[in-house]
Amino acid sequence: MRRFLLALLLLAPLAAQAEFPDRPLRVIVGFPAGGAGDLTARVIAEMASTVLGQNTVVENRSGANGMIAADAVAHGSPPDGYTVLQCPMGTMTISPNLPGQRLPVDMVTEMIPVANLALSTYGMVVRANGPYRSVADVLAAARANPGKLTFASAGIGSAQHLSGEMLKRMAAIDIVHVPYRGGAPAIVDLLGGRVDFFITNLADVSGQIRDGSMRLLAVADDVGHPGYPAPSISADVPGFSISGWFAACGPRAMPREAVEAWARAIRVGLEQPHFRQRLLDNGLTPMFEGPDALATRVEGNRRQFRELIQAAGIRAE
Repeated sequence: MRRFLLALLLLAPLAAQAEFPDRPLRVIVGFPAGGAGDLTARVIAEMASTVLGQNTVVENRSGANGMIAADAVAHGSPPDGYTVLQCPMGTMTISPNLPGQRLPVDMVTEMIPVANLALSTYGMVVRANGPYRSVADVLAAARANPGKLTFASAGIGSAQHLSGEMLKRMAAIDIVHVPYRGGAPAIVDLLGGRVDFFITNLADVSGQIRDGSMRLLAVADDVGHPGYPAPSISADVPGFSISGWFAACGPRAMPREAVEAWARAIRVGLEQPHFRQRLLDNGLTPMFEGPDALATRVEGNRRQFRELIQAAGIRAE
């Protein structure tokens, strides 16, 4: 009897350690409802609820190019894996390289990649009733009118800004950057004819492309998107390539068990046709990458954008 009681006492700590997760989960997203960031955060949450069997809520904490949300995950929540960040490419790879800003989170040392959900195809779009029918038309107009053509972005240091700077340098054209406070006002001014073109995430302009108010001239990489057949910008500007991604990230001290559970939820979720179709319908390409593969992608993007930011002399305002 004494041996039996001793065995129970030894096993008690093991029984008390419940398998992750044993309570509700959170996905924090640094952008308002309605955009690609919010969409992917909600897909991640639904995958976690389905695969991990715990209710998963989404919290929108927009502002500072996603850094308010990153701060909430890195410093405002226990690093136990129950809260993750919906981290897009810009927050994870561009913001850490942009001089002139004070960030509340060091995305290199305080956050880790968990899993990638989707690739985001970028494309050059113009208003449908405008004069441009191809990338060649845009380049010809820029060369004929140096310093006159304008391109929109969602803000200084955004992926759209870097896309325009990349085009400017690689095509050797003189074009003017017009930054906005987010993608929505940039879209309004593009449709209103106040800027000439926009190189942006197709997920954010899919509705305008479908309703015919915008014309997609070309995609910004050589892979493209099955729902948006178009030539590549690289056909006119050899070597031009930029694409985005949407992933889950967590605090550096996040337990490996939790990292693997979130990654499994996304991997298994992407095997479900309804999740894949939801992403495709919104201009995104389903793409699972685990922690190691995503870490490699993050480091490659950081190097690419660091070089571009330095060459273009871009600074935060």
